[in-house]
Amino acid sequence: MSYQVLARKWRPKRFSELVGQEHVVRALSNALDSQRMHHAFLFTGTRGIGKTTIARIFAKSLNCERGQSSNPCGECSACCDIDAGRFMDMIEIDAASNTGVDNVRDLIENAQYSPARGRYKVYLIDEVHMLSKPAFNALLKTLEEPPAHVKFLLATTDPEKLPVTVLSRCLKFNLKRLLPEQIVGQMRHILDAEGINYDADALEELARSADGSLRDGLSLLDQAIAYGAGKVNVAEVRQMLGSIERSQVFALIESVHAGDGARLMAQIQQLAEFAPDFAGVLDDIAAALHRIQIVQLVGMADSDPRVAALADALAAEDVQLYYQIAVAGRRDLPLAPTPRAGFEMTLLRMLAFRPGNAPAAATNRKSEAGKPEARAAAAAPAVAAKSVPRSGSAAQSPASVNEAAMHAAQTQDWPALIAAAGLRGPIGQLAQHAALLGIDGDTLRLELKPDHEHLRAPLLVTQLQDGLGKALGRTLTVKFEKSAASPRQTPADIARDQRSARQQAAEQALAADPVVQGMIRDFGASVIPESIKAAEK
Repeated sequence: MSYQVLARKWRPKRFSELVGQEHVVRALSNALDSQRMHHAFLFTGTRGIGKTTIARIFAKSLNCERGQSSNPCGECSACCDIDAGRFMDMIEIDAASNTGVDNVRDLIENAQYSPARGRYKVYLIDEVHMLSKPAFNALLKTLEEPPAHVKFLLATTDPEKLPVTVLSRCLKFNLKRLLPEQIVGQMRHILDAEGINYDADALEELARSADGSLRDGLSLLDQAIAYGAGKVNVAEVRQMLGSIERSQVFALIESVHAGDGARLMAQIQQLAEFAPDFAGVLDDIAAALHRIQIVQLVGMADSDPRVAALADALAAEDVQLYYQIAVAGRRDLPLAPTPRAGFEMTLLRMLAFRPGNAPAAATNRKSEAGKPEARAAAAAPAVAAKSVPRSGSAAQSPASVNEAAMHAAQTQDWPALIAAAGLRGPIGQLAQHAALLGIDGDTLRLELKPDHEHLRAPLLVTQLQDGLGKALGRTLTVKFEKSAASPRQTPADIARDQRSARQQAAEQALAADPVVQGMIRDFGASVIPESIKAAEK
């Protein structure tokens, strides 16, 4: 007997065997058991999550010889033939290869005839969005008022391409991507039943690579079993997928944080020896940074102690910066000379762009290459100039920052106090969207508009108090209130108004420019308003 792949062998045959689509199962089961069934159903979602499987189970529920219910027997000739794909009254159509109006007309004509064996004729149209516009138009009338013995089951990965006239005639069910732990659970169940040895970490690697698709996960599992000669070993799975251990991901982040360029390049060299998927490694780095930021800003505990350690070591704004660089590098990887070069440049960019009060990035000097303490004064000034609060054109020293902060706290100049205290990142966002009501002794009273209440996380409020207190040299308490008067302008409002005023002035200046007027008059030129950008001050 020929080998049957796991995705087919373990395809669910009952609603109770489905993984992760409980909301769809419940609705269909209730409809079947109460005999209140619509005539057309639309199942949407990504590949490999159970759209056609649910449709086939639904067809069995309708035509089971032991009675219509949400729990077909799976043993009668109708159930067995539907599972085998040879039931005469279950017509499966691949819309990707049958897109024309003639195919739909044949379907409509055949639908008028009574079922040959079962209670219902069930039409399963897969990838229905691929039908042509004339084909959709031909289907509409029958889809709205089909014969009593006909049920339409439509499946698609791209519901946005369906005409609204079709959507309005169907009950729509959105199938969810499966969580990695759901895919792992099903893999574990299958491997135990098959008597195959496996590593738990290997299943987690496969589930992450499946990207929410159980079918893709089982296909990868088949590949892993073949690759491992009948067993699923984590080292072999990582080699097959081109993935790396989590400890290596955290080690890369630690080297970036330490500014140790030599150690970072050595780690990349070690990774390259295993021919990893560099795009996947950048995904892993971004995922790790996301977990670190959750610990920092939300206060949620993480089961991995390395996440907690990095959350304590890294500044919240650094994590945001590294995350953006990782995501941008992942996007630009196909443009790099080689995947490795693109990966290296992404991590080197994390080294180069550092906050102004942090050690400068490492440089490759012949005399000091590889030494963590050899920080490049040449690479850092441009970055520092953008990161450190300024007064005029020179970066402020700690002493002048304190003086400026104390002065701003005395005209009660909130924007100046924010700048003097150097509030950036999430803390800066909270400050910029708050309005100052007053400073009473050691209590700083602020107001937040309802649209920005989500910024008032306890951890951010504590960090705001600490940042302002450090700048002013005393302990502060930040208190949020609602003023009786209309909401005051926040620094963000002021900056927005200033940008708007500069934009308006730029548009007026351009309109009054003699050269522009001459081009409009002599050549019929026109000004594109969206192309006018005011210079940033």
